[in-house]
Amino acid sequence: MPTVEVILKEQIKGLGAEADIVKVRAGYARNFLVPQGKALEATRANKTRLKMLQARRSEREARELAEAESLAAKIKKITLRLTLKTGADGRAFGSVTAHDLAEALVEQGPKGLQLERHAIQLEKAIKQTGKFEVPVRLHPDVIPHIRVVVSPESGEAAGEELAEGA
Repeated sequence: MPTVEVILKEQIKGLGAEADIVKVRAGYARNFLVPQGKALEATRANKTRLKMLQARRSEREARELAEAESLAAKIKKITLRLTLKTGADGRAFGSVTAHDLAEALVEQGPKGLQLERHAIQLEKAIKQTGKFEVPVRLHPDVIPHIRVVVSPESGEAAGEELAEGA
């Protein structure tokens, strides 16, 4: 398959960031990247424009890092409190997932703070009560931890009600 070199004008997931020179298949460049304005052909004239794109990229990366650091400062102050339904013997019914943590962050965190659940780096669902530190990937260089306190919500009363109703 023939390939061509193109200069990316914006960040494209799985391909690269702006000002990167990448090799792609000719059809992808000809039919998608160039007509959509996402890339330039890597000619001599366009390679001279590369410095402008690199400056824009460095500004964007600095801005993203600053935003991530300010968000990390807010996140470090937060302690999320969640309940986990447990039975009489202390066994958990269900678990706390990254989705639950994202929802709790919207409810319990500062106004306007919202994270995607994919940013929350929970290895596996929390299936027990206690205190946990959960990492959040805001930026490759900024990974703060959210404190999570999971307390039991006793299921004994619910179990007794079911037994009386039968």
